[in-house]
Amino acid sequence: MKNKKNVIYAMILSLVVVSGVLFANREFRTERSPRLLSINEKKALLEARKKWEASPDGIKFKKWEISPEGKKVRASHDKIKKYINDFANMEAVVTSVTFQRANVKSGPKWLIVRIDSEQYMMQFIPKDFQQLKSLKVNDRIIIRSRSAGYSPNHPYLILSGDYIEQNSRILFKRDFSKNNGC
Repeated sequence: MKNKKNVIYAMILSLVVVSGVLFANREFRTERSPRLLSINEKKALLEARKKWEASPDGIKFKKWEISPEGKKVRASHDKIKKYINDFANMEAVVTSVTFQRANVKSGPKWLIVRIDSEQYMMQFIPKDFQQLKSLKVNDRIIIRSRSAGYSPNHPYLILSGDYIEQNSRILFKRDFSKNNGC
């Protein structure tokens, strides 16, 4: 049962990452003529979505989405959506550099920030997080993010950490060139 949960969580996380990458490349996609999906492709996508929504995780996500916690996360996304779409600077205050999910001993590192009185999470692999080791609670930083995602397993909206600056010094800048922008 534990392996099934891990696989499902990995699938949800990969879905968030893929949607973030697709969202980040929106200018590139709009320059080309859009590819229309065939009727069979549309049906297959719809069936896959319905199947997932009927699964225990899909049901859990739908319940979370309409819960006060889900609505709060969605509202926090609405507050910064324009900044994400424009890849614009957001002023943030660091509230935690040691956040760790319950029952998880290793894995990604989390930076928790406050933007306009709302808390947000930023996930990094340990290697990337090393560039942020100088940050402390209450430090003021500038963030740019290309995408965001939500999950019932996280208390806040998850922002992609694509650019972080402190006192006009770049602390972190995600390199998309190695994947041709993907």
